[in-house]
Amino acid sequence: MLWLASFYGVASVACFITYAVDKSAAIHRRQRISERTLLLLGLACGWPGGLLAQRLLRHKTSKTPFQIAYWCSVAANLAAVWWLCTLY
Repeated sequence: MLWLASFYGVASVACFITYAVDKSAAIHRRQRISERTLLLLGLACGWPGGLLAQRLLRHKTSKTPFQIAYWCSVAANLAAVWWLCTLY
């Protein structure tokens, strides 16, 4: 299970950094990172970092469609991890 925790940790850091870059781009009116990319990073075990970034950076918290998609990706990730853990 250490490998799983490590994977979540690395993916979460990557996801947090991506949210921070997107927040900076939004502030400075530069090219943004797509919501699809943010959601895929969350789905790939980075959702804890995405959640932390949403709370600390106040990014993507008021967009209801994004929040619905985000929490669906969290549920899908947890279901997939649970299923994989039952195999081993």
